[in-house]
Amino acid sequence: MTIVNKFTGRLGNQQDEDCLALNIWTKSTPETHPHEAKKPVFAFFHGGRFTIPGPHSPFYNGQYLADNEDVVVVTINYRLGIFGFSGAPGIEQNAGLRDQRSAIEWLRDNIAGFGGDPNRIIIFGQSAGGASVDYWAYAYEKDPIVAGIISHSGTALSFIPNTPEYSRSIYNNVSTTVGCSNTTETSTLSCLRSKPFTALLAAARNVPALPTLALAQATFHPTVDNTTVFADYTTLGKTGAFATIPYLAGNNDYEAGTYRVSAFNANVTLSPEQWELFNERAFTCPTKYATAFRVAHGVPTWRYRYMGDYDNLRLYDSWGEYPSSGAYHGSELSELFGTAENVSGEASSAEQERFSRYMQGAWVAFGRDPWRGLTKEYGWPGYNESVKSLVELAPGGGVLREFVDPGVYDGRCPRVEDNDPRPGRGAF
Repeated sequence: MTIVNKFTGRLGNQQDEDCLALNIWTKSTPETHPHEAKKPVFAFFHGGRFTIPGPHSPFYNGQYLADNEDVVVVTINYRLGIFGFSGAPGIEQNAGLRDQRSAIEWLRDNIAGFGGDPNRIIIFGQSAGGASVDYWAYAYEKDPIVAGIISHSGTALSFIPNTPEYSRSIYNNVSTTVGCSNTTETSTLSCLRSKPFTALLAAARNVPALPTLALAQATFHPTVDNTTVFADYTTLGKTGAFATIPYLAGNNDYEAGTYRVSAFNANVTLSPEQWELFNERAFTCPTKYATAFRVAHGVPTWRYRYMGDYDNLRLYDSWGEYPSSGAYHGSELSELFGTAENVSGEASSAEQERFSRYMQGAWVAFGRDPWRGLTKEYGWPGYNESVKSLVELAPGGGVLREFVDPGVYDGRCPRVEDNDPRPGRGAF
């Protein structure tokens, strides 16, 4: 078996305390849709287990999407790991998620200066970013600001957020390690803030992870505060306690293609059945539930499953019973951003280029008109569990998309009340 990870060392990210910035790509004139005074705005929340930096990565270079579709593309930074999700008592939790809100408020107030329409801001995110996008709908039910949301491979039901008690315990672990176990919450926090950020990162890396059925999960994660993150998304989803704005969500056909590399490096062996359960409980089933909640409350909803498997993005050519890494976690982003050739150093095929433009166009159709654009411009049916309305993207053989029965993939998903995402732990 040979694993070929073409992307190691190509992320281009550096960690720094001065991190709350954003990147904006835009054309000077609305050439694609000249009748529009302002352009749709696509603001991206990167993934990476709420721990790994991302917005300056060449994977998420917004130049090609902005140029090809004449939209404004934004990638944002937000605080990560212990800095974004410290669990420190006595202060607001989930600073990283609050950073996301601050960024969108800034875009609302300033994006017109870059040709963007503040009334057509779309937030889209992948993995941890996809979960963040879904969290957003619940946290800002009455004031979402944005016109539509897109979740790639992650929803509020994809993993179990930290309890306040657990978050405080790992915060105390770090404070003890760096010599800041003081008598009061205020003095402990002040002591931690005086330490070099590199010392805090080193201490955080040594905090033991939660027991897992799959891979080790990052420790400093979103914490239930009942403001930005809630404990019971099943009840909230069933009762419609979310912003009723158009929703596009999906996941990849073989998300585990990425995580098998991580497992191999960690000397973790899972059976094919365990990997299938990993895919289902972390990705397929949470996407099923999140989209079903929207449909039940009359929200325009579309659901996709990305199937693409292209030579220049492949992590490995074969591995046991699997012919290749397949449509692995995150692989669709290179097609959406149009960066496959840049990040791999290998040319994209004509078929791949054609699909990339199709995917860009579909996402932007949603951005131009979140309520009807995908159906009017691309013929996508609104999502309905009872009909062929799940959109397979790049199913192979040069086909751009197929409409299939959701039950093809959802058959093993339990009722949402019985769902347990722990078999997929370590995906986020």
